[in-house]
Amino acid sequence: MSITRSEADGLLAAIDAMCECAGEIHMKHFRRLDGYERKGAVDLLTVADGESEEAIKSEIARRFPGHAILAEESGASGETSSDWLWVIDPIDGTTNYAHGLPLFSVSIAVQHRGRTVAGGVSASALGDHYRAALGHGATHNGRPMSVSKVGVLRDALVVTGFPYDRAAVLDWLTGTVGRFLERSQGLLRLGSAALDFAHVAAGHLDGFYELNLHPWDMAAGALLVQEAGGRVSDFDGGDFSIHEKRMICSNGAIHREMMDVIGETKAP
Repeated sequence: MSITRSEADGLLAAIDAMCECAGEIHMKHFRRLDGYERKGAVDLLTVADGESEEAIKSEIARRFPGHAILAEESGASGETSSDWLWVIDPIDGTTNYAHGLPLFSVSIAVQHRGRTVAGGVSASALGDHYRAALGHGATHNGRPMSVSKVGVLRDALVVTGFPYDRAAVLDWLTGTVGRFLERSQGLLRLGSAALDFAHVAAGHLDGFYELNLHPWDMAAGALLVQEAGGRVSDFDGGDFSIHEKRMICSNGAIHREMMDVIGETKAP
């Protein structure tokens, strides 16, 4: 399944507008915050999260009034029985954002009957904009992008993330981190899953794995990687779903090695 070029252009134009609007809100508050709320022990919420999410939802309602929405902060809304679903993370990397670090993004994807057909990730503080449409490739700042050609894990730069419930999975985290530090060129933790996907898609990173991500963390980014020629799967190599809690993505060439390393520590 794919979508037509005109359908892709229309959806990507809408995603562009939504990302631009969210980015303006992000930058209006960036490094000017008076504080933030705590949704959990390490899960933060800023005024920019709510403002940007509402702006995106308003634009979806205006352009696509019959579509459903799944957003990080407000959950499900719109016509929930629709074949179309917009999956939104208004700020991915809120902890970075709240501390004044520019490693954060907005992630917007649209699904048709459960399959992501278009998506975008924008990091306004960095001036980086990533887009993809099903069957039509992926771009970075308007230019075609593709995954890296690194062929073995020892030459690969890998990224991971730490889930909010990390205390409950600490043994698995430390086990996999240690193994990747030993067997790869390097292991990073940047703090924005959507940007991690985007960097793999653009060839800046070679692989990414994480446990217990949410649909809004993955929907747009996974499409970027797939359309850039990479691979996304569960830890066992099975088909990817935005509802999957065990995710690996890579340039494809190092995927098997990543699976093997992760498989050495039993995932919770």
